[in-house]
Amino acid sequence: MAPSKKTPRTLCVTSGKGGVGKTSFTVNFAIALTRNNSRVLVIDGDMGLANVDVLLRLSVKSNIRDILESGADPRQALIFARPNLAILPGSSGVPEMVSLGEKQQDRLAGFIKEVSSDFDYVIIDTAAGIGSSVLWYNRFADHNIFILSPDPTSMTDAYALIKLLSRDHGISRFNLVLNSVSGIREGNHTVNTIQRVTQRFLNLELFHLGSIPEDKAVRQAVLDQVPFIEQTPGSKAARAVRDLAERVHTLI
Repeated sequence: MAPSKKTPRTLCVTSGKGGVGKTSFTVNFAIALTRNNSRVLVIDGDMGLANVDVLLRLSVKSNIRDILESGADPRQALIFARPNLAILPGSSGVPEMVSLGEKQQDRLAGFIKEVSSDFDYVIIDTAAGIGSSVLWYNRFADHNIFILSPDPTSMTDAYALIKLLSRDHGISRFNLVLNSVSGIREGNHTVNTIQRVTQRFLNLELFHLGSIPEDKAVRQAVLDQVPFIEQTPGSKAARAVRDLAERVHTLI
């Protein structure tokens, strides 16, 4: 049974480091959730370099910036990319949107709450880094999903963001998804490494939701601007994302 529309589950997908496949994961994960008959809203939270619309070949007429400036009904900016899947596009090439002021944050929170009542899940795809909008979205959401790869710089940046969110913003639970892993051994090693560090220095336990294997189908789908879960539904990555969606649907 899908969650009540009156209490949508809000998930913030974030990474710290760019280039780890966060937006690709968000889009494919959202589509996988709709397969459970859930209505899903994806908010492109990259306020300066939005690209969810690019991965889905969407024509954007209105975005988050327009809504914030005009005060219009945020539903006017929604694009239904698939049955049960709506996108609220972010702004692109607008550096001042990266650091939202308190009034803008309050207004954005009101818009999100207003429009999200029509959905079962709200998934926010944040920018990379530790900018103010990234921190705010993580505080606003009910749950977070950290995307990281086996790359040591990915783990370092993810740790830095986790430290900041736990120390300064009171967030105590962090959910991990490993992306582009070459095998079970590499995935387990990556998870164990960052878990040891966060347990030792932050006294935090990280929750590993699952891993997505390295798959050529992912890169090809990005180039073709088609979600890999649709273009190659039998691929290893597509199967892993469907499993993750089922797990999140049950656990979160």
